Amino acid sequence: MKSKLNLDPKVIDSARSAAAAIAADMQKFIDRHTTVSTERTIVRLLGIDGVDDVETPLPNVVVDAIKDGGGLSRGAAYWIGNAMVQTGSTPQEIAEKVSAGELDLMKLPAASAKQAEERLLPVVKDVLEKIRVQRKKREEYLATIGEGKQPYLYVIVATGNIYEDIVQAKAAARQGADIIAVIRTTAQSLLDYVPYGATTEGFGGTYATQENFRLMRKALDEVGEEVGRYIRLCNYSSGMCMPEIAAMGAMERLDVMLNDALYGILFRDINMQRTLVDQFFSRVIIGYCGIIFNSGEDNYLTTADAYEEAHTVLASQLINEQFAVLAKIPEEQMGLGHAFEMDPDMENGFLYELAQAIMAREIFPKAPLKYMPPTKFMTGNIFKGHIQDALFNLIAVWSGQSLQLLGMLTEAIHTPHLHDRMLSIENASYIFNNARALGDEVEFKENGIIQKRAQSVLYEADKLLHNIKKEGLFSTIEHGKFGGVKRARDGGKGLAGVCAKDEQYFNPFIPLMLGGEK
Repeated sequence: MKSKLNLDPKVIDSARSAAAAIAADMQKFIDRHTTVSTERTIVRLLGIDGVDDVETPLPNVVVDAIKDGGGLSRGAAYWIGNAMVQTGSTPQEIAEKVSAGELDLMKLPAASAKQAEERLLPVVKDVLEKIRVQRKKREEYLATIGEGKQPYLYVIVATGNIYEDIVQAKAAARQGADIIAVIRTTAQSLLDYVPYGATTEGFGGTYATQENFRLMRKALDEVGEEVGRYIRLCNYSSGMCMPEIAAMGAMERLDVMLNDALYGILFRDINMQRTLVDQFFSRVIIGYCGIIFNSGEDNYLTTADAYEEAHTVLASQLINEQFAVLAKIPEEQMGLGHAFEMDPDMENGFLYELAQAIMAREIFPKAPLKYMPPTKFMTGNIFKGHIQDALFNLIAVWSGQSLQLLGMLTEAIHTPHLHDRMLSIENASYIFNNARALGDEVEFKENGIIQKRAQSVLYEADKLLHNIKKEGLFSTIEHGKFGGVKRARDGGKGLAGVCAKDEQYFNPFIPLMLGGEK
């Protein structure tokens, strides 16, 4: 397909090749290391769940015992598999005995890694079948009751109480929403454990727990059958428990998950070594179960200028794409992020936004791009805010975006009321309906503002990616090339939870998931 922006395919190929080299170089580090959160994900997938008498999740109890005993480098799968060989117990029974102080995993006789893995295999196959059943259920819904048109109308609920969230989510679906994102409680990304059970006391959002996922999924299935449209569920697979939450999302049929290591590094100060290792396993899970991941490039523009730093957004999108390729995620699940964040007082700012959005669509033609609304320059003027959101919606339908997080006219004032969200849905629905085929009808002036802007951003992104290829991703982040935020390789939260693997380490899920186990 001919580029309406006259983008040079050789420059696109050059940028993509550099991004692939960056991801491949980082993958060498990832493959040599594991983390406490990656190991907790393995034990969760093996069926270990629940809490002890002081509300500590059993996956933490087990992995902490392994780490404290000096066994983390061999991996939780080995120690659980070995305990199954030696005791005949199930993973859950083993966890409960460890929690009660009745079993020391480190003091059992040692089977070989092959014996431990063979003992685990039936449990691994069983959980993969459960995940496949959930994926098939989504496919059945889409084939029978169908879905809304793209761009999908994506709205948030954030009451802090899962039961109140359910009331609001159902209302939003009846008003026309296609995706419900349950915002996480403030700072959950910094917790090094996943809370347990249904929760009602979050602040600025609701705790991401497996029970909360289950409750919301059930509610959205009910309202989807009522309105005759599959309603997708979104949450956050990010932070200190990135892969654990991905596993929970796979088991409870989430459809969209925010998942980006760079976001955690830059905006939550999570150690870069820790979160890049965690991102790989989380994306392997996401790819396997058919979830769309969303990357967090939109956040760069909250700290950096959208005009001057637009090329860093494209560079990050290309790196995220290549990390996803290594996790065997198809392009149809790559919800790469970007945002409408130009200063509204900038002359021709709308044209620059349009150039960026169409450029993203042309470079990632099959990706379900996630487009984020204006936030940085929203004020208490709700009338101007509603117009800013209308311009954002116009670019979305014009450029063929896929997941449209709707802007709120009360952004920067308070958590949206039900009627604020209704107005946002009406705004987007009106514009999407009236301008549905606009992108097919319009060509751009050769060497005009829009073409030259997109070409310039692509050129600068290519140059940046080749510099990162030479310098390495860790060093690039240390120098603040993304979002103007500098982070130290050995700084941030969670470094103590990283270790090198030993020669007997194995993770039974990754090869089966990457192999597309049927």
